[in-house]
Amino acid sequence: MSEPQTTGSAAALPPSNRDLLPAGAEPKAAPARWRGLGLGRNLGLVIALALLVVIGVATAGERFASLDNVMTILRLAAVTGVVSVGMTFVITAGGIDLSVGSVLGLSSVWATTLATQTMATNTHWVIMVFTALAVGTAAGLVNGVLVAYGRVVAFIATLAMMVAARGLAEMIAQRRTQLVTVRPFLDFFQADVLGIPVLVWIFVVVAAAGWVVLNRTTFGRRTVAVGGNPEAARLAGIKVQRHTMYLYAIAGLTAGIGGLMMLARTTAGSSTHGQLLELDVIAAVVVGGTLLIGGRGTIVGTVLGVLIFATLTNIFTQNNLSISAQSVAKGAIIVAAVLLQQRFSRRT
Repeated sequence: MSEPQTTGSAAALPPSNRDLLPAGAEPKAAPARWRGLGLGRNLGLVIALALLVVIGVATAGERFASLDNVMTILRLAAVTGVVSVGMTFVITAGGIDLSVGSVLGLSSVWATTLATQTMATNTHWVIMVFTALAVGTAAGLVNGVLVAYGRVVAFIATLAMMVAARGLAEMIAQRRTQLVTVRPFLDFFQADVLGIPVLVWIFVVVAAAGWVVLNRTTFGRRTVAVGGNPEAARLAGIKVQRHTMYLYAIAGLTAGIGGLMMLARTTAGSSTHGQLLELDVIAAVVVGGTLLIGGRGTIVGTVLGVLIFATLTNIFTQNNLSISAQSVAKGAIIVAAVLLQQRFSRRT
């Protein structure tokens, strides 16, 4: 007698588990599109964000619900969000980068030096863009080389870069604020497209590109594999050291983009730009559902985490709450968001 054929998800189960299924039954699984977007993990964040919106409308009324205020929230979230996308890749691979805030400040200073702005005036303002991106990527590569090939613990390597980049920015700027004098640069980055600021569009493009790379490419699958088990990834043929270096370069690149966006917001380069930004970035990524130990990352969750903190800060500002009250509320929101996402993740 021929052995009965099994199809579908039941065939993927181990024999002992498949035998436990009732006749004709199939194990339930979340729809593929839900799994791709991480709906189970992110639904808790969506609920938390919705609750914040309700609180904002209830406490600040039309001031909070106005279109201008919504754009203010998105602009506030844009810089942190772009840097958080790069941090998501690093943390997904089991690393950490404490230097992104300092690298952002260094990028903004280097892009606004007299020499850089003079060259941009004589040629094209894209010189400033290239300078900021190159500085950020170079700093990220240094981090990556130290971590991957120098075998320095990521916490220590990026902590050293955090201090060194901030010091170098202070030396270059001589602790002065460097104003942006290249008007076409500001005209481009401060413009609106379809009524939405260019800075917000940059955030959208970077987040979309990050989602595609992490979820739909071999590079993203390798990133998850390295974070889950570096030795198994190496045995599977992944060049773990080189891949790790690339991940830190991506984090540096997004910090450089953040530096450009900060220039557009403040119209000046300063060594103080990005101070303590790394804390907000790491908090947004972790609250978004990316595991600090590596092996799981979500760009959608990161974006929601960034929006939660930006909305929360805006509510504080609208209601003139003290710094102490803000800190307590932020801590409560972090705990609530994590508990909600864990609950819905288990259900899915």
